[in-house]
Amino acid sequence: MKKYILCTIVLAFSLLGCAQNKLSFNGSFEQLDAKGNAMGWTYDFTKEQQKSYEIKIDSLVKQDGKYSLSLAKIADGAAFGVATFIIPRTYKGKEIQLKGYIKTDNVTKGYAGFWLRIDGTEQNVLSFDNMYKNGVTGTTNWKEYTITLPYDDAKAFKIFAGALLVGSGKMWMDNLRLYIDGKPINQAEIKPIALSKAQTDTAFLKHSGIDTVMITPGQIENLRLLAQIWGFIKYHHPAVAKGDFNMDAELFRVMPSVLKATNNIELSSTLEQWVDKFGHIDSCKNCKPADKTDAFQQPDYGSVFDKSIFKESLVNKLKFILNNQNILNNCYIQFYPGVGNPEFTHELPYSSFFYPDAGYRLLSLFRYWNMIQYFYPNRHLIGRNWNDVLTEFIPQFIKAANKTDYAVDALGVISRINDTHANIYGNAVLEAWKGMYRLPFQAKFIEGKLVVTGYYADILQIKEKFKLGDIITAINGVSVDALVKKFLPLTPASNYSAQLRDMPGTYLLRSNNAQFILRISRNGQPATVNFNGIETTKADFCSLDWNSGKDKPGYYLINNQIGYVFPGRYKNDDLPAIEKLFANTKGIIVDMRCYPSEFMPFTFVPYIKTGNADFVKFTTTSTDHPGLFKIGNPLNSTGTGQYKGKIVVIVNSITQSQAEYTTMAFQSSPNVTVIGSTTAGADGNVSIITLPGSISSYISGIGVLYPDGTESQRKGVKIDIIVNPTISGIKAGKDELLEKAQGIINGK
Repeated sequence: MKKYILCTIVLAFSLLGCAQNKLSFNGSFEQLDAKGNAMGWTYDFTKEQQKSYEIKIDSLVKQDGKYSLSLAKIADGAAFGVATFIIPRTYKGKEIQLKGYIKTDNVTKGYAGFWLRIDGTEQNVLSFDNMYKNGVTGTTNWKEYTITLPYDDAKAFKIFAGALLVGSGKMWMDNLRLYIDGKPINQAEIKPIALSKAQTDTAFLKHSGIDTVMITPGQIENLRLLAQIWGFIKYHHPAVAKGDFNMDAELFRVMPSVLKATNNIELSSTLEQWVDKFGHIDSCKNCKPADKTDAFQQPDYGSVFDKSIFKESLVNKLKFILNNQNILNNCYIQFYPGVGNPEFTHELPYSSFFYPDAGYRLLSLFRYWNMIQYFYPNRHLIGRNWNDVLTEFIPQFIKAANKTDYAVDALGVISRINDTHANIYGNAVLEAWKGMYRLPFQAKFIEGKLVVTGYYADILQIKEKFKLGDIITAINGVSVDALVKKFLPLTPASNYSAQLRDMPGTYLLRSNNAQFILRISRNGQPATVNFNGIETTKADFCSLDWNSGKDKPGYYLINNQIGYVFPGRYKNDDLPAIEKLFANTKGIIVDMRCYPSEFMPFTFVPYIKTGNADFVKFTTTSTDHPGLFKIGNPLNSTGTGQYKGKIVVIVNSITQSQAEYTTMAFQSSPNVTVIGSTTAGADGNVSIITLPGSISSYISGIGVLYPDGTESQRKGVKIDIIVNPTISGIKAGKDELLEKAQGIINGK
């Protein structure tokens, strides 16, 4: 999570760099400007970092030449400090490497390291590493470190290289070098960038020209219809597909006239003139109507072809575009090879403003809504008409009065698709809104109540104030039931179980006030507890939830009769040792209450599986017929039949995405029993969505079904035996699901 949050924060300031006439990567800091700063380097992103971290040239401590660059924590206020060198060029090559030396002094509560990032033409991150897995801590002497990343010269637009200090202490950096395919970057061959007409249209790059919009029923209806036709043209018109039009700019060009329309006739005329602007398309003799007979999900065009709203001439032009588009490649949408989930391309994040103007806020809504309308494989599972959601959120996005309102509105519409993958990640505005303080204990919903289940930090009195099994009934004077009701619309998840999974850490146990007042019930006796939270950066709030028992091995024997595997720590290289260790066991427990660290369906599963059987089918769409989803051929795996014992897979709401997919692969073997509770219901490869203001989200990009057609999205995996933890079990320190799994293997 540190990696992703930092990547997103850095992305928000990617426009700070200025073009350099001649590249000279000042990695040894020998070139200084008139103020004594390293030429070409920027020393921070925010005012908070300026106050919290000091960066300066050091002539005494150095690894090479006359100078090094030091970075030190001097005050509270920011979580990390950073130094950055920006290269606004592209090169021919396939790999980029950053090498350099680091020296540290008492680095704690974080790490020191280098970072390297490659951005595409849309300021999207193509590859990134910030050494969060192997950062430098403590006090160390000069040592060389290396970051190596893939370099896609067909998409690359800008290179960011630098160093960062997370937490406290001091670091020095020196003798940094950049290489493209092994050559020093100043010797690498420059590759010119060929931009499309859409990319060179920068008329509205800083402002849409639309600051205010009157919220009336007529205006909302006009905007609803504009959003639908704009999205239809974006994904169906051949000229747009070729990259001849910047659809963000085209939206801002037509929106003022749409807002002036006082009736459907005026609106229809305005939109027809706008559609004509994209040019005439020839009749396509080879185009075939979409075959919808075996469609899993049909396209939904909203009101685009509604003759009761639009003039017949406009509707006929739109139908002609639909029937003669002949699009194999689209500037704005591609599909990942071999998988089929959408890749939304050429979508600018507009990183320079967290609070976009009214036009850009509406662009954000229109962009997201149309992505879901045409490329979300689970639109039919949303639970309400997606067209109605557009009408619901238009006035909310218009009314957003500040950056927080805007981010919360974006979170609200994202929540409406009911997908646990769909959230907003690493957004500083939302994190500040949720609260910078958090209670240092874990709480889960058990038997419908919010129960203390563990501790994130060993803080004085925490275990005295809160006992395992304590029931929290109210927080800061508001009942837990009322808080759940309040935050459900802003908790993106596929099902209620996943919402309750995320809500304690996201909202209930967080605040911008350090002091929490909690009403609890312990053994039936009510009590009030006052306790101060800690800053969200001061403890690891993830490992206990997603990697319980992190110090334990990924596999071991339970009483010599039962093997245990925790996929979150399992490695495929462990399989030979596992086969030997588990050879004489009665059964194996696969604890899927985690996210697998390795892909297991074609490695571990064949070891325990007998025979050949299908385990999954997928649904995908195409650029030629956006919104028409069809089912592909099933995927199967063949078992070796090597292991003959019973297999019990444990699942719960933590079981998500790859964990669910892996469980489905296990279930294709007859000797597997799945126990537990509803899983996260978010299966399938994810697709990234970027919205104005550098809001980043995901969707489940392909539909995932069992061979019999049962969908895993929202429902989760099939469960043979429902087992839930109990409050009494928490108090007793029991893992009731693990005990049940052992009982099944032992024949109980």
